[in-house]
Amino acid sequence: MADSAQITDELVFLPLGGCEEIGMNLNAYGYGPPHARRWILVDVGVTFGSLDTPGIDLICADPDYLIGEQIDAIFLTHAHEDHIGAVGLLYPRLQTKAPIYATPFTTELVRSKMLERGVDPRWLKPVALGGTVVAGPFSVTYVTLTHSIPEPNALAIETPAGMILHTGDWKIDPDPQIGGPTDIKGLTALGDRGVLAMVCDSTNVFEEGESGSEETVKQGLIELIAEQKQAVAVTTFASNVARVKSIIEAAELAGRSVCLVGRSMHRITDAAKAVGILPRNMEFVNEADASSIPAENILYLCTGSQGEARAALARIARNDHRNVSLHEGDCVIFSCRIIPGNEREIFQLQNSLADQGVRIITPRMVKDPIHVSGHPCRGELQRMYQWVRPEIAVPVHGERRHIVEHAAYAKSLQVPQSIAPRNGSLVRLAPGKAEIIDLVPAGRLYLDGKFLVPEGAQGINERRKLAENGFVLASVVIDEAGDVIDGPVVVVRGFSEADGRLADESLDELDEAAENAVQKMKRKTRLEDDLVEREIGRALRKACDATFGRRPMIDVTVLRS
Repeated sequence: MADSAQITDELVFLPLGGCEEIGMNLNAYGYGPPHARRWILVDVGVTFGSLDTPGIDLICADPDYLIGEQIDAIFLTHAHEDHIGAVGLLYPRLQTKAPIYATPFTTELVRSKMLERGVDPRWLKPVALGGTVVAGPFSVTYVTLTHSIPEPNALAIETPAGMILHTGDWKIDPDPQIGGPTDIKGLTALGDRGVLAMVCDSTNVFEEGESGSEETVKQGLIELIAEQKQAVAVTTFASNVARVKSIIEAAELAGRSVCLVGRSMHRITDAAKAVGILPRNMEFVNEADASSIPAENILYLCTGSQGEARAALARIARNDHRNVSLHEGDCVIFSCRIIPGNEREIFQLQNSLADQGVRIITPRMVKDPIHVSGHPCRGELQRMYQWVRPEIAVPVHGERRHIVEHAAYAKSLQVPQSIAPRNGSLVRLAPGKAEIIDLVPAGRLYLDGKFLVPEGAQGINERRKLAENGFVLASVVIDEAGDVIDGPVVVVRGFSEADGRLADESLDELDEAAENAVQKMKRKTRLEDDLVEREIGRALRKACDATFGRRPMIDVTVLRS
């Protein structure tokens, strides 16, 4: 390895998101001397909030490290939310005018996202399938693969220090229904030219074999839907246009008209029509008219496969959808998998449907496949490494356990070098041996209403505490001589009596504690707001713990008369 003092130009890889979670992808490649690197970004995605982030729907990687750097271009591999969902949020924050490149279908969806966030879409540049873009010292060629969305692309990134293959999300599907099969000859040709590093999807690294083909899913759906006697609802990811197309074809063969239910279904199918992936004249039954069609002749294609509370299927299950309802003997087919973390919501949804007498059919309940993954299992990873033959394996798109296992698996496949990065790992790929040379800040940003706030934002921490332990407000009026004019008055939120009623009788202990705290204060102490707030707060904290067994958020207000 060359002496670091002699190194001028380096090729580095920096994941800021997607290397400690499945989702929230944000990757950067830099070339040049450490003090003057030029960068390209690959994917700008989101992940979603949970019970741990009350009031937060979207979370994205913090790009702070890259602000002020020379960013020559942004490349988007495909249109899943975890790869494009933060473009409209982060592009202004990056303080750049770098062009954003994507293939036609992805461009169609990203444009609407940018407009929605008030971001000028003129920086968005469509690239033809297989197209090449030169951005500073990088020459980037789009390589079409197969996945669970139209136009999934790997990126062949040529640099003066060598070629990188950034796979994006992929699988090996011999018959994906939309688009061509995996280009084995093209990938092998890249390997023949020489690939320095492959930055690769790790999602299914623990799964043996191969993920399966959309063709088998189509046949499974045709048979399953044909067997049903009453109304059928099918839920799947709207972005899987091949799956949507298969469901539509299965419905037509069974003599059923299709009604799209949910905004994402309409948005994605409209985008697919606009770029010619679906026939422009494809028509669907309007929601308002669907109820007039006999049950045996209708199929509802619904959003909400992961139990999302505001999605179409959840509203149908709650009987609060304006136009669509299901009845005893109807069935709902889940053409999808459970994403880890969504179990509770999905099972609640399925329980609600079962209460109505609706039959539930999941992939595990049927002999023939009605869902396959869009990510490579170990057999597919092995084949990809055999075609590409990189010198360095860099696993991404996974939790820590996925990344570490993938790095070990690559070594077992005789890849000379393997790196297991974290978010924020600055990986030098060349010159010399690949290694992590620095760990840069790699936090998260939460979309809190209209604002992007850091993950340690006080407001979110307060909401967590409020959700867990409730809230106590105390106010007291004290004149300028230190005499108590009124109060203290104590108000609580989020406390219950033993019989389930909102706390009322039990507040006597809190009132008494606050009053005693004020009475024990010296007159001099009462003249200092901070001291009054501290003493009353301390007394209420002890009283809440003793009375309710809780440590709520406490806010004390001192008013002067």
